[in-house]
Amino acid sequence: YGNHHFVHELYFESVGVIITLVLLGKYLERITIGKTSDAIKKLLNLAPKTATIIVDKVEKVIPIDDVRVGDIIITKPGERIPVDGEVIEGTTSVDESMLTGESIPVEKTIGSIVIGTTININGLIKFRATKVGKDTVMAQIIKLVEEAQNSKAPIARLADIIARYFVTAVIIIALIAGLTWYIFGKSLIFSLTIFITVLVIACPCALGLATPTSIMVGTGKGAELGILFKSGEALEIAHKVKTILLDKTGTITIGIPKVTDILTTNHFTEEQILQMASSLEKGSEHPLGEAIVRYATTKSVSFLEINNLIALPGRGIIGNVDKVEVILGNAKLLDEQKIKNTLLNEANDFSSFGKTPMYVVINKTLAGLIVVADVVKPTSKEAISKLKALGINVVMITGDNKKTANATGKSVGITDIIDEILPQDKANEVKKIQEKNQIVAMVGDGLNDAPALAQADIGVAIGTGIDIAIESADIVLMHSDLINLVKMITLSRKTLNNIKQNLFWAFVYNFVGILIAGGLLYLFGGPLLNPMIAAGAMAFSSISVLLNALRLKRSKV
Repeated sequence: YGNHHFVHELYFESVGVIITLVLLGKYLERITIGKTSDAIKKLLNLAPKTATIIVDKVEKVIPIDDVRVGDIIITKPGERIPVDGEVIEGTTSVDESMLTGESIPVEKTIGSIVIGTTININGLIKFRATKVGKDTVMAQIIKLVEEAQNSKAPIARLADIIARYFVTAVIIIALIAGLTWYIFGKSLIFSLTIFITVLVIACPCALGLATPTSIMVGTGKGAELGILFKSGEALEIAHKVKTILLDKTGTITIGIPKVTDILTTNHFTEEQILQMASSLEKGSEHPLGEAIVRYATTKSVSFLEINNLIALPGRGIIGNVDKVEVILGNAKLLDEQKIKNTLLNEANDFSSFGKTPMYVVINKTLAGLIVVADVVKPTSKEAISKLKALGINVVMITGDNKKTANATGKSVGITDIIDEILPQDKANEVKKIQEKNQIVAMVGDGLNDAPALAQADIGVAIGTGIDIAIESADIVLMHSDLINLVKMITLSRKTLNNIKQNLFWAFVYNFVGILIAGGLLYLFGGPLLNPMIAAGAMAFSSISVLLNALRLKRSKV
């Protein structure tokens, strides 16, 4: 009929462009979400595809899936270790940085544990497979990261509830906006355009994506740093922690006694008393004796023949070393043997620093002191200082006596100390702090820490600890360095800030977008929003939220 202007109101191109923009937005979402799982992909790519096993003294290359527990595997320099196992032949250095974050290679000898996917650097070793398939450390890490990325944090559940009601609310708003313009005299086409534009621009996707994408990136970033969050909830709660309880042995300290000092009298040299004491302790299984033997080995001391060995529990040990009587023990043993103690003041000084002095007597003459201590990890003091700078109260909990506990606490800057505590009472101490309305994290590595780890709001296990401690924890630090604890708190805070940013912009976008789509600008003489532009804006809102989440990957922790 010659009314050509009606062509502009058929909206064929609008339908095509809207669908194209929505699909493009979804496509870009999938690509961006895929990038949040890069940590999993990297871990999967680390695993070797084959292993070289020894069958009837012949090397045989088999697929990694065919390796069985008990198989003898050979790994050459430069190769990745295929599965977890125990070294039975050879020595080497292994790069475990992808698991622990520690750049210094770890020495491996007969009896050492090797972990699949780590790199054998410079020696040929044979080891017996102890864990294969889904039981390996790497498989467990991948499982933990996947579960954490798929779990919902409390803030994510809140966003889901909001998104659920959001759709109904938007439909109602779109109807009200369209009907309002129609009632006030606009055409049906105009009112329908308003209705469609409001529906198209409103984006529950942005709300729905705001939290899970940040959680996925945060847990992936944690995995790269050797921090394994078992759930999104653990990642979220970590930022609220106000008090951290640190177990002393194996957490603040190395957990293995070491010789720290040797003090001699004028009658003997340091080499002489070390040789006598280590020879005497060679047959002992006492931890302090083992520390002396280990130290002597590093000094290339030659062990002498011993006989007439007598162990005196709680006091020390007596025996003949190369036909010379040697006594090694505490002050009580010296009194029993009627040996004059001329080093009592020096011994007390060492004790005040949390160290254990042992007297060495050779042929009834006091030869000197060998001092042993569970030394503090090199980075413990720095880590505790940084935790305090983050506004966190740090408490040390230990079964040691007050003097030893205070000495260790003082050396790392901890003043709040719970000492002489029985293992079964650690959980009660956690509960007491929780009753003060504080979010508490417990950090430990041993069997005696498991109840406290379970009781705490966040249980953090040191990766070098035993399985039950790791099972009881919410977060696992693959490396025993407490600096990772600082990284854990920082990463949690950055992730939660990222989630809040995403939610804020998602709400702001939808609020402003709906107002403009409803004709607010048009009401004051501005343009009417085209549904095609609304579709593009909707797609961009989702992408912007995802891109903001991906910023976490590049953030410094």
